Amino acid sequence: QVQLVESGGGSVQAGGSLRLSCAASGDMRRYCMGWFRQAPGKEREGVAGIDWYGSISYADSVKGRFTISKDNAKNILYLQMNSLKPEDTAMYYCAAENSRGGYCYGGGRFAADFVYWGQGTQVTVSS
Repeated sequence: QVQLVESGGGSVQAGGSLRLSCAASGDMRRYCMGWFRQAPGKEREGVAGIDWYGSISYADSVKGRFTISKDNAKNILYLQMNSLKPEDTAMYYCAAENSRGGYCYGGGRFAADFVYWGQGTQVTVSS
């Protein structure tokens, strides 16, 4: 059983930075992992995905500002967020799935493809 716990959210001003972490328990070999966000009244959006082999995909809205990475030895997934904007305000979730041998479907940015989810961490960006 995989458990995911996010941390690192908070409140920042526009232009600031935050680094989110997602600590995973369980055997995480050959998992696709992703970061998602959901703002009030909006659908859950795939922000970034990374497969077991290191291939990465970003949503257009965060390209050049966000960086996804992982530490396989420590089972931690990261999301470095720079140049934050008020529209980045949302609850951020990490997710994992392993039905494709470590590869991600659709770059790991389709929520319906993921089985394991963390509880979320709130990010608030003020203007």
